[in-house]
Amino acid sequence: MRQELTDLRKKMKELGVDAYLIPTTDFHGSEYVNNYFKCREYISGFTGSAGDLVVTADEARLWTDGRYFLQAAAQLKDSGVQLMKMGQPGVPTINEYLESTMKSGEVLGFDGRIVFADDCCELEELLSAKGVSFKFDVDLAGDIWKDRPAIKPGKIYPLPIEVTGRTTADKIADMRTQMKNEGADWNLMSSLEEIAWLFNLRSTDVENNPVFFSFALVSMDKVVLYVYDGALDPALVGGLAEIKSYFEIFDDLKKLPADGTIIVNGMEASFSLLRAIPEGMKVINEPGPAQLLKSLKNDSEIKSTRHAHVKDGVAMVNFLYWLKNNIGKTKITEISASDYLEGCRRAQDGWFDLSFPTIAGYNAHGAIIHYEATPETDVELKPEGFLLLDSGAHYNDGTTDITRTIALGPLNDKMKEYYTAVLKCHIKLAATVFKPGTKGIEIDREVRKPLQALGLDYNHGTGHGVGHLLAVHEWPNNISPRMGEAPILPRMITSNEPGVYIENEFGVRLENEILCNERPDGDYEFETITFCPFEREAIAVEQLTADERKWLNEYHKSVFAAVGPYVSDSVRDWLESQTKEI
Repeated sequence: MRQELTDLRKKMKELGVDAYLIPTTDFHGSEYVNNYFKCREYISGFTGSAGDLVVTADEARLWTDGRYFLQAAAQLKDSGVQLMKMGQPGVPTINEYLESTMKSGEVLGFDGRIVFADDCCELEELLSAKGVSFKFDVDLAGDIWKDRPAIKPGKIYPLPIEVTGRTTADKIADMRTQMKNEGADWNLMSSLEEIAWLFNLRSTDVENNPVFFSFALVSMDKVVLYVYDGALDPALVGGLAEIKSYFEIFDDLKKLPADGTIIVNGMEASFSLLRAIPEGMKVINEPGPAQLLKSLKNDSEIKSTRHAHVKDGVAMVNFLYWLKNNIGKTKITEISASDYLEGCRRAQDGWFDLSFPTIAGYNAHGAIIHYEATPETDVELKPEGFLLLDSGAHYNDGTTDITRTIALGPLNDKMKEYYTAVLKCHIKLAATVFKPGTKGIEIDREVRKPLQALGLDYNHGTGHGVGHLLAVHEWPNNISPRMGEAPILPRMITSNEPGVYIENEFGVRLENEILCNERPDGDYEFETITFCPFEREAIAVEQLTADERKWLNEYHKSVFAAVGPYVSDSVRDWLESQTKEI
């Protein structure tokens, strides 16, 4: 039993809280969070980026998705926390669990600033009928976390127009057009990525995500930007917005006219923000205009992103050459391999951060979808089997995300068969042609078929949107069976990452970024913008169709053309051998 769990229960008893909810997010619904907000990790010991914890007097349960089942099971062992595998048969949702266990007169506690408005409203409807009340102004995990890291806002800096492509004034005008169409007087912006996009500004407040803590209120004649004092030079917004202190957002919401209309994304805005809006004010609960506008990359963003991917391709090829030539000759571990790859990226012009913590899983660790090596789990790589390497970077002109499953030596027939099946899924998505209006869920359904023909599948989406010098996971584009309801549109950049995971054996995932383009006939297609070879020795060529071989050969030709001019002669010779026709 973790001491932190015992301390939390003691605090709950003092304040009359019968169940306490701790999600994994911040005041903005962010996926990756500043260390200050890692209360769920502090209490439970589970370090994955997704997971919600519920603690009662005699139970503690953590809900997470399929990416983290193996990791969570290992980290929660002997912690006193029970793993709840989301989406699995017989596993209740958090709401179902609370509805079935809480009794009349009991109190559910949580910090309303970090729980999504939609989730709370659903819970409130369920539990109020049972006589359960809310205490949403308590941060109990924070109360017992004596050495909790402080929030130290970084300096906010501007991006050049060559990278952003559009001015803030242009973006505000676009937003107001959409607000007018919706009949909205105000748009509450709580997404850090959307605010950073709107103002063409970035900072370092969240690791691997160059954003800054902020809120924004946009009306038809006024914009207010709320930031930590001292973080922003007002000159950087050029008079386009009034600058106020970060937490003033709550008081300003209370002052809005009750007869007005406001757009609030209940999947990102917190319950506390929603409760600050005057009673009677009409709330349009949907993503604000910035979400879709941000996902449709303009010409400058696309151009600079292409450039970033060439640099990232150079880093990846240099890394692969080093790894292939040193495996078995010198000691290389999951962590030291990750560090070497980071060094290859650091050597590229304009590198400034990883876009997420690198996933480097050797053999059995590769079956843990979002595995992150630690000194305790780090293993040495041998000249055999697979290394699954999922990584990415932020450069001053774009963001990358790539996965390669690397053959370190001899592979068995099963490894080759499964690698090839994943590659077939990858090619199927890359070569997809589809009609306007097609949703991500429809595309996802087709892409999985080569694996499903073998009785296999994967417990994650096939593709997520990728931000431009923002979060590596971006909405609304999502090629997934669960959250893929948005149509895939031209100018969206999405990942292409099918996989297969064999517990205690190995994992295979192959990921590129793809840009949606419109064809002359009006249909849509994808263009692959990532440049890195696949593993020739892992491909069972006889299992590929003629069209699949053609796609692979053309892709490898583009890799050599893009990356070859920027690597040394010896690396270029190796790359040429890896990209020749099969």
